[in-house]
Amino acid sequence: MPYIEATNFQIEFEFLVGGKSDGLNGDGFAVWLTSERAENGPVFGNRDRFEGVGIFFDTYANARQPHSFPYVMAMVGDGKTSYDNNNDGLSNRVGGCEANFRGVTTPTKARITYSASSHALNLKLHTKAWGQWDDCFTIMDVKLPSHTYLGFTSHTGEVHDRHDIISVTTSMMSKGENFIGQRRNNAPPPPKKSGFGWYLKFLAVSAIFIAVIAVAFQMSKKNNMRRF
Repeated sequence: MPYIEATNFQIEFEFLVGGKSDGLNGDGFAVWLTSERAENGPVFGNRDRFEGVGIFFDTYANARQPHSFPYVMAMVGDGKTSYDNNNDGLSNRVGGCEANFRGVTTPTKARITYSASSHALNLKLHTKAWGQWDDCFTIMDVKLPSHTYLGFTSHTGEVHDRHDIISVTTSMMSKGENFIGQRRNNAPPPPKKSGFGWYLKFLAVSAIFIAVIAVAFQMSKKNNMRRF
């Protein structure tokens, strides 16, 4: 479980979750950005009452929820609060989204971007089509520990799945290079000027050109009159 020293960073990983297609599967896996190394425990295979951020890729509903499963959610742990397992983390949730990442043919990926300057963490998912990244959530006021440990754990019970982490890449980012800046860069381009606007500009330039010619002609005429 390596730790990350960079204050602004991006983590991208490819994963695979699947199993028998009989409708019984679980429970999911988690990504951890915490102050301590992972320990065996009840929260998707890790300890409870952690300090840092846990992102849970949940495939099994323990209670009736207003959303469908699989579901991805984040919890910010303070080292004291327990994960609300009976309600699928409902009371702990600070961000989440529905995501059909189980048993799909598209390579399933996730991208976590953290900016210490703005204390913001963003998660994007690649689950629908090649090259299509969709925002899952952005959570604000997140202060990760100075030494953040990155880890992955999974949990199975009476029902089970395969939880494979295929690849992980991490990169350090400059202060200005964060997902907020990327949103600004991805803003739609300004509307194109209409043909009528170009026509008015052409008339204005033509008028100036004619005025210059007229002044030059008048000056030339006066000079010729002086000679005679």
